[in-house]
Amino acid sequence: MGLRFTLAITGASGSAFGVAVLRRMSASPAVDSVALLLSPTGKRCLLDETGLTPKDLAALPKVGLRDERDLGADISSGSYRHDGMVILPCSAGALGRIAAGVSESLVSRAADVCLKERRPLVLCLRETPLNRIHLENMLRVHDAGAVVMPIMPGYYSGQKELADLFDTFATRVLDQLGLREDDPRRWKA
Repeated sequence: MGLRFTLAITGASGSAFGVAVLRRMSASPAVDSVALLLSPTGKRCLLDETGLTPKDLAALPKVGLRDERDLGADISSGSYRHDGMVILPCSAGALGRIAAGVSESLVSRAADVCLKERRPLVLCLRETPLNRIHLENMLRVHDAGAVVMPIMPGYYSGQKELADLFDTFATRVLDQLGLREDDPRRWKA
């Protein structure tokens, strides 16, 4: 059986980064399925920033769209086996709810399950400037086992287009999940 992941897009700017990760997961022969979650404001940012809808993303191979209000979905249970979750972009609000253990939506519940089951959880925060609460929440989720990976793309690979920037960052995110792919944009000494 191949890998199964969860990807959430929440209401922070940077949804194109999440779309780049989703496309790479969807195209990977190592991946069997991707559970896709979008918060209400995540849907709006997705449309505003990329022109895409949840339906467009759900049409990708291996992608199953989940209703983020469905706290009884498969990914809300620790007994559902999967290989990790990415929230990209992760809003400061989503970060705060996860740090506090508040599971009011499927996004925060699925993240909480990853933490309690010790599965990979990658939170790609998109907020600037950061206040003390954000910093404390980042430390809190880090100490609970999450990888805090703010959207800070590298510029060393000579990107020619924005899509190159998104894909370079996507490679780094996929590395955190153990889905290591060859990418010509990797650092070369």
